[in-house]
Amino acid sequence: TNDGNNVAIDNSLNLKSYTTTQRDALTSAAGDMIYNSTTTKVEYYNGSAWVAAGAGLLVEYLIIAGGGSGGASISNNVAGGGGGAGGYVNSYASENSGGGGPNALKLLLNTSIGYTVTVGAGGAGFTASSNGYGNDGNASGFEQITSTGGGGGGQVINNGRPGGSGGGAGGYYDRDGGSGTANQGNAGGDAVNGQLSSAGGGGAGAVGGNVGASGNVAGVGGAGLASSITGSSVTRAGGGGGSSANGGGAAGSGGGGAGGVGASAGGNGTAYTGSGGGGAGDSASTGNNSTSGSGGKGVVILRYPNSFTAALSGGATSTAGEQTTGSDKYIQIESTGTITFS
Repeated sequence: TNDGNNVAIDNSLNLKSYTTTQRDALTSAAGDMIYNSTTTKVEYYNGSAWVAAGAGLLVEYLIIAGGGSGGASISNNVAGGGGGAGGYVNSYASENSGGGGPNALKLLLNTSIGYTVTVGAGGAGFTASSNGYGNDGNASGFEQITSTGGGGGGQVINNGRPGGSGGGAGGYYDRDGGSGTANQGNAGGDAVNGQLSSAGGGGAGAVGGNVGASGNVAGVGGAGLASSITGSSVTRAGGGGGSSANGGGAAGSGGGGAGGVGASAGGNGTAYTGSGGGGAGDSASTGNNSTSGSGGKGVVILRYPNSFTAALSGGATSTAGEQTTGSDKYIQIESTGTITFS
């Protein structure tokens, strides 16, 4: 019966029943609904695919972009800033995102739909270059969430690059670390005039260390952040240390690369942590340039109820595949592609 805008049905509502094969042979329009006798589920057509009604799943995520590379040096100078960590966006439990940002919103997704995952590469290390900066990391993303690549470290007389976390300043002159991105990471450290030393890159959990006021003391990389999204606490997204004539800046916790000492190369950021690379130095006595550390590749980690199964395609890879922790599963995705849940 129809009473204004209200419809009353005395008997049960029976949807038209189809097998999966019969359903796929239909000419369907968005909004069509059937009962699938093969899967024993009510399904609707969203305009591009059949989706099981009520089959939404809540997905938590940790998305880290690629870290920036450290800065190198110019002949007869020692001062390549550390690279900044990639942006760090976290929705798991009540854990923070980078830069002191709040826990991000979780995602309610559907089955049978392919979702794009982007895993950003770290910035490549380099030897003294006219561009004056380390290379920025590349962005990572999942669904509508994007993390910004880490900023490259400054080269001798240059500021650090902005990024998810900013790169550390090159040394010798008063120079500034690059800025971080709000709710993703922290700024790089600053340099001090007259010090043959550079600053550390920012990390997800802390600002990069400044150059010491005396003694050519390099800045340390900013600390990363710990997350238990995989069932145990792991720290990721640390900043790279700056380089110095007397001693390289320590790497930020969470996979950052240490800064070079004298004419030594900077350390690389650890893969799948989005950490920054260490700055590289140069020997003032020999003029030998060194290579800065590369930023660590980013990562996308997803956690979801264990009643669902994830399948990767289109180039997406996971070394360990799906893992179970408690009543959930998680998957660490290490390359760009597509994920589909069922």
